[in-house]
Amino acid sequence: MLDQIKQQAAQAMKELLEMADPKQGEIVVVGCSSSEVLGKKIGTHSSMELAEAIYQGIAPVLQEKGLFLAAQCCEHLNRCIVIEEEAAEKLGLEPVNVVPQMKAGGSFATTAYAHFAHPVVVEEVRAVCGIDIGGTLIGMHLKRVAVPVRLSVRNIGEAPIICARTRPKFVGGERAHYNQELL
Repeated sequence: MLDQIKQQAAQAMKELLEMADPKQGEIVVVGCSSSEVLGKKIGTHSSMELAEAIYQGIAPVLQEKGLFLAAQCCEHLNRCIVIEEEAAEKLGLEPVNVVPQMKAGGSFATTAYAHFAHPVVVEEVRAVCGIDIGGTLIGMHLKRVAVPVRLSVRNIGEAPIICARTRPKFVGGERAHYNQELL
């Protein structure tokens, strides 16, 4: 089961990146309920093993593309973000003082914190794309105009996934012309 979860996570991330086409150094947000992956209600059956499998599926795909993972914490930490210190400094994000735990932050954020070279927690990011595994509400951490992305992978384990990319706002009204490469 863990190998299948890892493969689903990797495939979903590969497809999202293909469709979103982020630039090196940009941020990709992932929210994950391991309980939902097990087919249980969010927050009721957290699993560090499942979180590890999902992380092992996603992280190499992002590293290969030179992208930063932003791991969303659960509501008990106000959906703060675990991110590498390098990314926080690059973006001018101010760290807060908290270390995620399985029942206060969630198993995926706790796993990311343990794996990152220099993890910090920040209150928010503006990611260019992301994957919401199990209804964790990542929208608050995406740039302003989010566009739904449909993948061939619809679930990771039992958890439905919702993916999004972002695009610049359209301005100028009906006489404006738009750069088709930014759509």
